[in-house]
Amino acid sequence: MVSRGTLSFLLFFLLAPFVVAIKFTLPPGRVPAPKCIWNAVHTNALVIVTANVGPGPGQRVDIEIIDSTPQRNVYLSKRDIKGETRLAVTAHAEGDVGVCLRNWLSPDVKIVLAQNMSRTIDLDIDIGVDAVDYNAIANQESLSGLETEMRKLEGVVKEIEDELEYLKKREERFATTNLSTNQRVQNFAWFTLFSLIGLGVWQIFHLRAFFKRKYLID
Repeated sequence: MVSRGTLSFLLFFLLAPFVVAIKFTLPPGRVPAPKCIWNAVHTNALVIVTANVGPGPGQRVDIEIIDSTPQRNVYLSKRDIKGETRLAVTAHAEGDVGVCLRNWLSPDVKIVLAQNMSRTIDLDIDIGVDAVDYNAIANQESLSGLETEMRKLEGVVKEIEDELEYLKKREERFATTNLSTNQRVQNFAWFTLFSLIGLGVWQIFHLRAFFKRKYLID
């Protein structure tokens, strides 16, 4: 029998879209710091980034899509994006994928003028099933409205299965780490106990020999 918590978990994933939409202003600089938006993704997850960059003379906006792995993989890099730009990548590993933007100030513009300059960025990030264009699939395969909705639900269920499998593997990894840590703590405790016992025995024999040399005991 399925518990209420499990049903709530499934309904959350069915109803919660994997879409991130954000709008912000990006100030320029000679060596600008990147503005990064991070999202958790699974292996082989499709990520579609739609960036709408507002006008701004004397400025150049570059975009880069990277991940949080130690290798810091760069999935895509594009310079001087203008207007609406649509980019698609596929995640190579579990972790976070970051969309980073920089606004470079033109060498012809004085740095004092940069305080009143910026570019408006409207960023949409679709992940997984929400990144799939089901309308295009329906037109290509001549699917009815019900069949299209069923295809969407199939994709959502697949994502739920992948998420549960990921959580299961992570729980197993944490359990293994806890067991290993507990074993190390236990070994250290035994080592400390035997060390203290050995030190106590050594002190007894040392004091006994000292008292014998001083003729305090037979």
